[in-house]
Amino acid sequence: MYILATTQASNFVSGVDRAFLIILSVCFFFLIGLTVTMIYFIFRYNKKRNPQATQIKGSTTLEIIWTGIPLILVLIMFYYGWAGWAPMKKAPEDSFQIDVVARMWNFTFQYENGKKTDTLFVPMNRPVKLNLNSMDVIHSLYIPAFRVKEDVVPGREKFLWFIPEKEGVYELFCTEYCGLQHSYMYNWVKTMPQEDFDKWYTDTTAQVASAKVDSPTAAGKRIMTNIGCFACHTIDGNKLVGPTFKGLYGHEVTVKAGGETKTVVADDEYIKKSILDPNSEIVDGFNKGLMQSYQGQLSDTEISQIIEYIKTLK
Repeated sequence: MYILATTQASNFVSGVDRAFLIILSVCFFFLIGLTVTMIYFIFRYNKKRNPQATQIKGSTTLEIIWTGIPLILVLIMFYYGWAGWAPMKKAPEDSFQIDVVARMWNFTFQYENGKKTDTLFVPMNRPVKLNLNSMDVIHSLYIPAFRVKEDVVPGREKFLWFIPEKEGVYELFCTEYCGLQHSYMYNWVKTMPQEDFDKWYTDTTAQVASAKVDSPTAAGKRIMTNIGCFACHTIDGNKLVGPTFKGLYGHEVTVKAGGETKTVVADDEYIKKSILDPNSEIVDGFNKGLMQSYQGQLSDTEISQIIEYIKTLK
């Protein structure tokens, strides 16, 4: 059941809702007014009541009325729309900064202390600024409960900010169709009291425990899940946007490079090159430009762990 009260969770809710309510009211005003007017004219000037067409000359008064009233209403709608939008374009200097990386097809949230999550954790009653980065195509980050939405464009500095005002878990998703698995870009925002957020933010025990327990193979699978590899590549032999990982390692692969077709062996060096420079050699039957480089985002250790996991997919 949709409950409006539970979705009013940021400082921008009242301004955005007010603008939409006014615009919707104006639309209904014209819808009802024009419909009633048309019905009246149909009744008043039908063939039975008005068998001879009447020539009506222009009226300066009417011209002023039907020009002036719409102009005033449009200016009112513009004002409230601008008043709701303008504060969103200037984030407070003391905002808590979080980097958002969007790629087909997941969001990753990176905090200043090095934490990376696929759920957005934010403190209540404190300005939060999301620095938006796209690694491939245009995405759009939308949090309905906060009434904020911003396109994430490759090569452009984009951001959005808000002050979470209610504790809870809210939807976050991409609203720009970005490919076959666009619907996979569905995450959550968890708003916590400042004290709880500080405990979560400074708690690194979960990461340490994970690092100790994970084998290279398990770590590789976890990394690939986190960065969204399985949105394009399968592990069961089926074809998606990219070639399957099943049976890849150690086998020959036909690729296109520099206009030539050649055969290479999928060894450590090939897989590493495919991760860091994915468009230099394209597997025959697939398209160039769909995968972006992970240069600077994955360490040599993480790439080695990914390779170890791929080796197991026979």
